Amino acid sequence: MKTLLVIAITVNLIKNLKQFIMADIKFRVEAHSENPTKTVVKARNFEIIIDEPANLGGTDHGANPVEYVLAALSGCLNVMCHVIAQEMKFELRGVKINLSGSLNPDKLFGKSDADRAGYKNIDVEIIPDTDADEETLKEWLAKVESRCPVSDNLANATPVKISLKR
Repeated sequence: MKTLLVIAITVNLIKNLKQFIMADIKFRVEAHSENPTKTVVKARNFEIIIDEPANLGGTDHGANPVEYVLAALSGCLNVMCHVIAQEMKFELRGVKINLSGSLNPDKLFGKSDADRAGYKNIDVEIIPDTDADEETLKEWLAKVESRCPVSDNLANATPVKISLKR
């Protein structure tokens, strides 16, 4: 009898816990080339223009792909900064985020394989508008860094499968 009661309680507990566990979410975008450097991307109801600056052969109609990587990181960090400040119960009036990254374009232009194609490093400076003390901000920053999905994708290898479809 006790065993059945324990099993029933365990099953009920598992059912109740499932409401707090989210399933994976799949994000999708579709893109097409408008010319050799300009890409038009559809993300939900939004259109994103990706292009190269004129000095890299583009028409300068939008940020280039590596600038969008920095933009995506800043957007994700902004969300996480505010979510975590709210969780930690301190007022975050706003945040300024400065990002920069260094890359050597030789590989992408086929001139050399000496360096990687992507960023060698990305530096992020977060300037919070808050009255929170230094210790709180150090804890906050550690949580922001550990929970930001875009930062996680950049800092850790993410399997990417590129296939050809005809």
